[in-house]
Amino acid sequence: MQKVALGQVGLQVSRLGLGCMGMTWAYGTPDRKEAFKTIERALALGIDFFDTAEIYGPYTNEEFLGEAFAGRREEVKIATKFGFKLEYGQITGADSHPRSIRQMLDQSLKRLRTDYVDLLYQHRVDPRIPIEEVAGTVGELVEKGKVRFFGLSEAGVETIRKAHATFPVSCLQSEYSLWERGVEEKILPCLKELGIGFVPYSPLGRGFLTGALQKFEDLSEDDYRRQDPRYQGANFAANLKLVAVVKEIGKKYGASPAQVALSYVISRDPQFVPIPGTKRARYLEENVDALNLQLSKSDLEELGNLSAAGARYDARRMSMIEK
Repeated sequence: MQKVALGQVGLQVSRLGLGCMGMTWAYGTPDRKEAFKTIERALALGIDFFDTAEIYGPYTNEEFLGEAFAGRREEVKIATKFGFKLEYGQITGADSHPRSIRQMLDQSLKRLRTDYVDLLYQHRVDPRIPIEEVAGTVGELVEKGKVRFFGLSEAGVETIRKAHATFPVSCLQSEYSLWERGVEEKILPCLKELGIGFVPYSPLGRGFLTGALQKFEDLSEDDYRRQDPRYQGANFAANLKLVAVVKEIGKKYGASPAQVALSYVISRDPQFVPIPGTKRARYLEENVDALNLQLSKSDLEELGNLSAAGARYDARRMSMIEK
């Protein structure tokens, strides 16, 4: 698989990464056997960029990857994240105090069974802690060899500039897909100017854009998407119409809705590295095949005119995302 540079500071990863959250958390009952199979298939297909975070579980996703990559650490690039305050397993706010960053990283390294992570993201900006302190702390961890590169997630332009001026930011991770393009106006131009890479997460709309769901009740009781405004009530019905357009375009190419949606994101920039999540090997293979799908200019324009109904998170989660 093609390798690309995530920014100008030296991080090289596969053109497509793998979001690992759903393998152990959030999307219904985990299937560890299938998840291990998916990891093996990803490696065989040339994917070397794997995304996790301490809050996924919490903690269980990092533990899973630590087990999956035992004895194979040098074959992969692991990205994990800090920045949430956890109490009794629940998120109660942001926490990017330098002391907390150091403690979190040490705990993550133990769970991941490694002595370094390739990419360390601030998961959400902590308004109480100057971003210069955060960037400086990660810079110290880079100097110690515990971290290779620094990333931000869902940060605004001012934060990105201040962080990058303190310590080089390799990439920004933010939601980007057919139904979420809020970064286009200000943030992507800023990244281009500064030479910072971009990692789109949820490029398949947390699964909605695959067309697999037809009604809200298809979600299991423990699926966190039940709290997603775009999956609820009239929004769900309106967004099914969006997916119908994606399906129709896919028929022209013999492609699935997921492949069309992912191809759209890939087409935006040759340096974007999407991290679609899946816990099943067959969907992973489908996603990789999207790298070979070339949509016409007219189809890309039609897709670009689509918009989703509903906010992408509930009010509490939206409050933690910088505008």
